[in-house]
Amino acid sequence: MTGKTVNEEEKHMPTYDYRCENCAKTFSVTLSMSERDKGNIACPVCKKNKVVQLYSTFYAKTSKKS
Repeated sequence: MTGKTVNEEEKHMPTYDYRCENCAKTFSVTLSMSERDKGNIACPVCKKNKVVQLYSTFYAKTSKKS
């Protein structure tokens, strides 16, 4: 979600990457895990729900120094 300000709650929610099988657009969405599990993800370009999740690396930020 480029160009949007992330509110405090969204900072702690995972970001998921998707590719639309209709128009081939790749996009990222910040969702709670329960929202993601519902599977109601639509492409922001063509508005179709025919999307596949792309798998990527992640990191965990903790309060402890290593």
